[in-house]
Amino acid sequence: MSGTTPLQWSVYPFAALGTQLFHDILRLRIDVFVVEQQCTYPELDGLDPNALHIIGQLSDGAVAAYARILPPGVDGMPHVGRVVVELQQRRKRMGNQLMEQVHKALCSKYGSARSALAAQAHLQGFYGQHGYVAVSAEYALDGIPHVDMVRNED
Repeated sequence: MSGTTPLQWSVYPFAALGTQLFHDILRLRIDVFVVEQQCTYPELDGLDPNALHIIGQLSDGAVAAYARILPPGVDGMPHVGRVVVELQQRRKRMGNQLMEQVHKALCSKYGSARSALAAQAHLQGFYGQHGYVAVSAEYALDGIPHVDMVRNED
């Protein structure tokens, strides 16, 4: 795609993030989820230390895309969450690259891209393009309509 800034992709366990990188991740998550979407919710939920962190950085090191993968829950599936792309990169469709990186990380860590996520309802089509199907009715999560989705294919 012409005019697309390539991102440098990395996958880290929490202990390898470093304080500056974790700060930059939190800043992106808060800038989008709390400020842009005007949603007050407990961003620091205690789950980051057990997560695998997928990070897309610009050439200057700025964090422009991010997602985390939580270990399998009671349903036996890893859970993808905090999927976020900085506004300018969203306009360049970097969300698709982020989801490709998420699936690579899932395959590397768990042997399959099979996973679950709680999608903002308006993003069902986006996640559907990446193999996820809705498995719940729409419900409110932190005041935003969501739907549970799973990817059962590798």
